[in-house]
Amino acid sequence: MNPLFILGLLAAYFLVLLFISFLTSRKVDSTSFFIGDRNSRWYVVAFGMIGASLSGITFISVPGWVITSKFFYMQMVLGYFLGYAAIVHILLPVYYKLNLTSIYTFLEKRFGWYSYKTGAIFFLLSRIIGSSFRLFVVASVLQLAVFDRLHVPFAVSVLFTLTCIYIYTFKGGIKTIVWTDTLQTFFMLAAVGISILYIGRTLHLNFSGLATTICESEYSRIFNFTDWRSRNFFFRQFLSGAFITIVMTGLDQDMMQKNLSCRNLREAQKNMYWYSSLLVPVNLLFLTLGVLLVSLAQNQGIELPARTDDLFPMLATGGYLPEWIGVVFLLGLVAAAYSSADSALTALTTSFTLDILNAGALPETHLRRLRWWVHVGMSLLIGCIIYLFRMLHNEAVISSLFIAAGYTYGPLLGLYVFGLFTKRKLRDLWVPVVAVLSPVLSFLCKLALEACIPEYHSGYEILLINGLIALLGFYLLSLGQGRVLNGRYPVVDGGGQV
Repeated sequence: MNPLFILGLLAAYFLVLLFISFLTSRKVDSTSFFIGDRNSRWYVVAFGMIGASLSGITFISVPGWVITSKFFYMQMVLGYFLGYAAIVHILLPVYYKLNLTSIYTFLEKRFGWYSYKTGAIFFLLSRIIGSSFRLFVVASVLQLAVFDRLHVPFAVSVLFTLTCIYIYTFKGGIKTIVWTDTLQTFFMLAAVGISILYIGRTLHLNFSGLATTICESEYSRIFNFTDWRSRNFFFRQFLSGAFITIVMTGLDQDMMQKNLSCRNLREAQKNMYWYSSLLVPVNLLFLTLGVLLVSLAQNQGIELPARTDDLFPMLATGGYLPEWIGVVFLLGLVAAAYSSADSALTALTTSFTLDILNAGALPETHLRRLRWWVHVGMSLLIGCIIYLFRMLHNEAVISSLFIAAGYTYGPLLGLYVFGLFTKRKLRDLWVPVVAVLSPVLSFLCKLALEACIPEYHSGYEILLINGLIALLGFYLLSLGQGRVLNGRYPVVDGGGQV
């Protein structure tokens, strides 16, 4: 592939994003930046959220997972439905009833200042590490495919990427993100679809042949109801999928900021129903691509890579497929990565400005200037962490850091469950202590389980353990039933009503 040609395509792609930013950011103030004047179309938000929830890691990794995990990932995807139902009927009504811009102000209204700051800080920590890692993976692929050939240093290519994302998001914020994510989701899905069609033609398969190949493949097994010690046991994956959805969507400012930009609660709920329904065929599409990539490799005598993540990049850019497929792969990868990164950057700016700096009451001129500096600072911070990952150059260390970010959602889960389903107050000053201790104790529980049951392999259910430990800690800190917000605060009853 000609690196200059690819660079030109990427530049044209960013020009399209800049044009969308120009159209959507006119007459934008801070309210528009944070929640888009609560005027977003629900169907646009629903489609765009697919790209925001699926990152460049998903684009690279999920097709390769079929080698080791078959279609077991779909068990987790099915669990998403339970999680989204909880978000639709429990969290969204509370957020809209309280008219929230940052969802973590819920914690201040319910418990106090320390709980509020703890929730915001844990979100910032999780998103900064997670977003940096996702961009690092994509930046590394682009560096090998494009920038190394042009003798452009890694630090310069990362700075260029972040500058482009900054430019089209700093003014319009969520109002721009809703539309750019829609475009980028289209590019991502188009890249996967085109790859499937081309590989199908290469293998001389029509539509029914594709369906038969997928169904009869040894890699297309979905359910595991037999081995409870396996990471792929159905109930472990199903429940993990439900709770991961609750914390990584319902308790995440990045994902909820888009929902809160909808016109009203009814449209936000409609958005979530359609979005969750679309995720099933989209994830099936990625896994289908994985089976076809493996079939292509076996058909042409290509040795499967040691790292499953390398399957799609190796075949797309390694000369095994036409160059134009490699270009489609890179554009799809960029679309998947940047639709996740741009919304994360906007959410980080929102949370830090409102939750940490308490700047919501500033005059618009001062708030706009402060928001600008926060946006710059968050971009630079993500860039520094990406470069730190590059310096470590140790996949085990990097993966450990990314897994550690997942531990931060447990205290948030415990806080919100305690706040929504009880009327008890907390000793607010001690909330940060419990929030720090619960991930540590969860890790110790993980080690103990694996030591006591050698055949047991811990998976995403560590989130449930983390949340339960945090919930127990908050209960021990509680002061008994009491009225909050002068009796106006909504507490969820057993029927899911507030």
